[in-house]
Amino acid sequence: METRVALIGIVVENPASVAGLNDILHQYGRYIIGRMGLPYPKRGVSIISIALDAPGDAISALSGKLGMLPGVTAKAVYSKLPPAAEEAHEEPNR
Repeated sequence: METRVALIGIVVENPASVAGLNDILHQYGRYIIGRMGLPYPKRGVSIISIALDAPGDAISALSGKLGMLPGVTAKAVYSKLPPAAEEAHEEPNR
């Protein structure tokens, strides 16, 4: 499956949605390259950036789920890099 490099920008206006946001991010953790969060108390919001390398449908689904949370806005920006084949992840021998 091909993957894309993308960034999801998130603005959290409702602190009650943070637990749900973290649960959703945990579900997509295998695609997350990094995360940066910035509280902005002056305006009463938090700003979060999520860098991803994921299939396009996973990026869209994640952005959509986050944007459905009350008081959360999420938008995805895709790189212009060509899609890459996802590396196979082998299970260790048990």
